[in-house]
Amino acid sequence: MWAWWSGTAAELVAADREGLVGLLSQRLVKAHMVNHASQIPAWQRQIALLCDALAELPGAWRVLLEYPLLRLRRRIDAVLVGESCVLVLEFKVGVAPFSALDRRQAEDYALDLFDFHAESRAHPIVPVLVATGAAMGITAWPLIWHGVTPVLDANAATLAGLLREIARRVPPARHRLDAVAWEAAPYRPVPTIVEAATMLYQRHGVADIASARADVGNLTHTTDAIRAAVAEARERGLHLILFVTGIPGAGKTLCGLNAVFGADDGAAFLTGNLPLVHVMREALARDARDHGRSIRLARQETESAIQPLMGFLRDNLARELPPHEHVIVFDEAQRAWDADYGRRKFDLPESEAALFLDIMHRHRDWSAIIALVGNGQEINTGEAGLVAWGEALSARPHWQVRAPPAVLTASDPRQRLFSVAPAGFRVDPVLHLDVPVRSIRSAAGSPWVDAVLHGDSALAASIASTAGGVPFLLTRSLTQMRAALRSLARGTRRAGLVCSAGAKRLRADGVSPNFPHLDDKAVASWFLDRWPDVRASDALELPATEFACQGLELDLVGLCWGNDLIRRAGQADWLVRSFVGTRWQEPRGEDNIAFQINTYRVLLTRARYETVIWVPTGDTEDITRKPEEFDAIAAFLLGCGAQTLATISADLVPAMVPEPEPHPMLL
Repeated sequence: MWAWWSGTAAELVAADREGLVGLLSQRLVKAHMVNHASQIPAWQRQIALLCDALAELPGAWRVLLEYPLLRLRRRIDAVLVGESCVLVLEFKVGVAPFSALDRRQAEDYALDLFDFHAESRAHPIVPVLVATGAAMGITAWPLIWHGVTPVLDANAATLAGLLREIARRVPPARHRLDAVAWEAAPYRPVPTIVEAATMLYQRHGVADIASARADVGNLTHTTDAIRAAVAEARERGLHLILFVTGIPGAGKTLCGLNAVFGADDGAAFLTGNLPLVHVMREALARDARDHGRSIRLARQETESAIQPLMGFLRDNLARELPPHEHVIVFDEAQRAWDADYGRRKFDLPESEAALFLDIMHRHRDWSAIIALVGNGQEINTGEAGLVAWGEALSARPHWQVRAPPAVLTASDPRQRLFSVAPAGFRVDPVLHLDVPVRSIRSAAGSPWVDAVLHGDSALAASIASTAGGVPFLLTRSLTQMRAALRSLARGTRRAGLVCSAGAKRLRADGVSPNFPHLDDKAVASWFLDRWPDVRASDALELPATEFACQGLELDLVGLCWGNDLIRRAGQADWLVRSFVGTRWQEPRGEDNIAFQINTYRVLLTRARYETVIWVPTGDTEDITRKPEEFDAIAAFLLGCGAQTLATISADLVPAMVPEPEPHPMLL
C-alpha cells in the first residue's frame, strides 16, 4: 500500500478521528517525515473537513491519505478515487488567501499522477486547493473530460459543495475506474537529471527512480551490471574499464551518478561539461540547505563527488601517488581529446584517454573507470571518439575491458573501439541503453531526430505516423512560441529557450546566442531559479546554447532555429554554415559538418515533454536572413511529421467554461 492510510469513504467517515490522527502521527512523525507541532492540528482539521464532505458525496469513493510522490519528495494530503475521476486535494489549514504557489503545488501533484501513475492516464484528474480560511470568488468551471484540469479552489465552508458539483459534472466513464486497482498500480516517476542526482545523493537507489514504462528493465539491468563489475574489480584486484553506450536521454548520466553516490569506496563523477558541474553541485547544496544541513559542508561534499575532468587531470598529473578515488565515471567519453589536441592545447604528451588510464592504474590493488558514451553528440574540435580509447588500451594490456557489441561495429571509424578485440575484452549487451527515458510520453523522439538530421524525411514521417505523432511543434512566430511554452509549463514544469551558438543572425530577431556557459552563477540561476527571477530559464529571455545545455534537460524547450543549418532546393543533405564578419561561409571538413549537425541533435533532445521549434521568417532586405532558406527548413520539418503549433493551440490550455454567477452550493 502506497498511502499511509487508505479505505472507503464510508470507512473514513466512521473512523475514530483521533485514532486516525494518532496512527498518522505514529507513522510519519516518528519517521521524522513531518513536524509534530504543526502537523497534528492540521490533520485534525483536515480529517474533520473530509469526513463532513464525504458524508454528503454520492457514489463510491476510495480515500488515500498522505500519498507519497517520490519524484517531488512530497505527499498528497488526500486522493479521492471515484468510478470516473481522481481528485487530488491539497489542504492549507488556516491559510488565506489562495496563492499562486499553492495552486502550482496542487496542480503539480495532479500532473505527476497523470504522467507516472499507471492507472491515471485514462481518466480526468481534478486538483483541488483547500485553503480553509480563504475568501471564495467565482468558480470558473473547466471541462472535466481528460487529463489534468486547472486547479479548483475551496475553503472550509465550500469543500463539500465543490466535491458534489465535481461529481455531478464528471461524465460517465467509458471504462469504470477500479479504485482498488488504482491503489495497487505502480507509480514510477522519471525524474529530471537534477532531481535524480538529488535523490541519489539522499541514498535512494536507481530502481526507486526508474522509468514509468515497461523499459525500466533496461536502465536497472545496466545499473546492476555496473555495480557487479565494480565489485568484481575490487574482489579480484582488477583494473577494469566499462563502456556504457546509449542514445540521447537514455539514462547514462543517471547510471553514472548511481555508481558514484552508491559506492562504498572513493568515487567521483568527472565531466568536461562545466555547466553540468555547476548545476549539479548547486542543486545538491541547495537541497541540503532545505533539509537543514550546512550548505557549506554540502558544497564540500559535492565538489569531491562531481568534478571537472580537467581539474581532476591537473590535480593528479603532477603526483606519483594514486588518486583518492578507486572509481571514476568519465562522462561523454567519446569526446575525449586526441594526442595532437592535447599537445597543442595543454602541452600534454598523450591523449586524454591514455592519461586517465595511467592515473587510475597507480592503484596497485584495483580501480574501475566507467566511460559513458553518447551517440552523435560530438560538438568540439579535437574530440577523438572511442578510437583513442582503443589505441590507449591496446598499449596497456593490463586493463580489462567490458563494452556492448556496438563499439566494435560502429559505422563511424572514430566510434569503433577496436578493429580487433584484445584478449582482455568482454562483450556485454546490457551496457547499451537504447530506450529514451528523458522523453516521458514518446519513445519516438530520438529516432525521429536522427532521421531528420540524416535528411530522411520519409523515414521521419513514418516514425511520426507509427507513433501517433511526435512531441515537436513548429511555429514561425517567436511570440507564439513563448505563449505556447507558458501555457504548456503547468505546475512546476520548467520551460526555456535554446539555440545554436553558431546561430549569429538570430540577433536580428532579438535573440542572443551568447549564453555565458562558463559563468557558474549564470548557469545555476538559469537551470535552478524560477520566474519572476529574470535570470531563470522560464523567463524565456536568454537561450542556452549547446555548450550550456548538453547533459542537462528541461521539461519544455523552445528551439530557436538559426540559419547556420539550412535546406536548399534540390539538395538532400543539410547545409552547414558559419557566420564570419558580414556573411555566411560554408566550412570544410567532415568533422566541422558533423559537429554542427550534432549541435542540433543536442538541442532537439533536451525536452522531457514538448519541443516547440521556432523557424524565423527572415527578411527580404537582409541577405544574411533569406526567407526562402527559412521556408525550406520549415517545410522540411513539417514533411517529417512535426505538427504546426497553430493547429493545436486550442489544446494547449484546458477549456474553461465561465459561469456568470457562482453556483448556489458554493456560496
